[in-house]
Amino acid sequence: MRWLIGLGLSAVMAGAAEADLILYNGKIVTVDAGFSIREAVAVKGGRITAVGTSRQILRSERGPRTRAIDLAGRTVLPGLIDSHVHPLEAGLSEFREPLPPLDSYAAIQEYIRAQARKTAKGEWIVVPRTFPTRLAEMRMPTRELLDVTQDHPVLFDASYVVVVNSLALRLSGITRETPDPPHGEIVKDARGEPNGILRNAQSLLKGLKAGAAFSEQERLAALERMLRMYREAGITMIGEGGATPEEIALYQTLKAEGRLPVRVVVTWWVNIARPAEELIGEIRSRSWRTNEGDDWLKFGAFKVNFDGGMTIGTAYQRQPYGEFGRQLYGKTDPEDRGQLFATPDKFLAVFRAARERGWSLSAHTQGGGAIDLFLDTMEALDRERAIAPTRSHLIHASFQSPEAIARMQRLGVTADVQAAWLHFDAPALEKVFGYEGLRYFFPLRSYLQAGVRVAGGSDHMIGYDKNRAVNPYNPFHGMWVSITRRTSRGKVVHPQERVSREEALKTYTIYAAWRLFAEDRLGSIEPGKLADMVVLDRDYLTCPEDAIPAIEPVMVIQEGKIVLEK
Repeated sequence: MRWLIGLGLSAVMAGAAEADLILYNGKIVTVDAGFSIREAVAVKGGRITAVGTSRQILRSERGPRTRAIDLAGRTVLPGLIDSHVHPLEAGLSEFREPLPPLDSYAAIQEYIRAQARKTAKGEWIVVPRTFPTRLAEMRMPTRELLDVTQDHPVLFDASYVVVVNSLALRLSGITRETPDPPHGEIVKDARGEPNGILRNAQSLLKGLKAGAAFSEQERLAALERMLRMYREAGITMIGEGGATPEEIALYQTLKAEGRLPVRVVVTWWVNIARPAEELIGEIRSRSWRTNEGDDWLKFGAFKVNFDGGMTIGTAYQRQPYGEFGRQLYGKTDPEDRGQLFATPDKFLAVFRAARERGWSLSAHTQGGGAIDLFLDTMEALDRERAIAPTRSHLIHASFQSPEAIARMQRLGVTADVQAAWLHFDAPALEKVFGYEGLRYFFPLRSYLQAGVRVAGGSDHMIGYDKNRAVNPYNPFHGMWVSITRRTSRGKVVHPQERVSREEALKTYTIYAAWRLFAEDRLGSIEPGKLADMVVLDRDYLTCPEDAIPAIEPVMVIQEGKIVLEK
């Protein structure tokens, strides 16, 4: 009898140790503290139970019900993390029809003509978001370029700047006498007439709908589709780059219905243009705070926008945009440094209220002047109570400086950064600021040498294709740019800021997980962590450098379940 009881206990214990899944005969890139490479990994109950040699893992972890997969030498990485995307906007961008490349004046005019043929007279035509830094002409369009239709008001969306045609100006009553809105500008031509460029002044337009009308079900479907595309690219977790309460509700619905394809950490964005008292009241009325939620959907940071964009000349810089800014951005003042969207006192008051409610603090800060003001704000809060535990961070932080990076390290402030902007926008930005003016543009090496962990991301917002979207969300493209610093024109910009393949990978794994308060559960392949992994078609660490962007996932695993297999 004792023998039978002992046999039964042994069987139970063996069943408890038996792995659900084993990957063996591979190259397991753990991204642990020693960046160790192993041959095999075992998973049970959605968590990693062991890593080691194939012989060790198969002998100690395999049981009769274990699925054991021979990787045949393939490379396995931790599930990749894009720390900054806008999946709803991206999902809706091609929900009804594909978008053509909008990379030249000719392409923009052809798009307008095509839309005019199927749009009722008097209805608005919106050219999807396109940046002048990425146009062949490297020049901001004006109303004359958009006047290819006389029957439709037209808007060219460049994010914080829009351009409209002559009809749109007339319908909106915008003339040479119209005053500039607060923090905005109606740009004039040499004759003093509006040339169609509106900086932070879209509110003046009349009859423009917020966007194409999509039902809630369409918005849910578009969001789910885009999240699935991220997963197909090897991304198992995202940082939502800035969501309104209405958008947050969509994520909550997908979660409740079991339709979230990837893990989501939501950034709550508020419009800093609203009155401070109103914003502070809303912050205090919401129960939301950082880390509320679970491993599939939770809140990350609170966000406001400090400035505009470098691609359209509204990022708030330390120095003027100069003479080439007149061509590229349509600027009229050679001393123009860009725009701040609120006063320092207002930023501090709103952030203080958010910190009191338990938020990590973040801000869109493209220009160097905006970066410095954000750090001033963090220092003011740090004097009241240490800011480092909040993991507050700069978003984008494109134009850095050694002094700002040192302040970040001292305060415990981090950043999420976008490598693709160096690739696509540096050729135009070099004409604005000169080669030396880009010395601390996306300075990964300087960050890491200073001990600042940065999270990699794409700021993907328009387009479905992971390589041809306005901001490509292919994580291997982002890593390749970090490693090479090569632009779309083939030039290497300040090679002293290049990083190794291992370091680039960390920005999309363990560093991104840390920024999202998840480093104890995700970001590396170690026992006890959630089993999110991606199997590749080639070895990221040894393949030819220029083959890195072409890497494709052949298997994606989430919590030990194979959710994608090619």
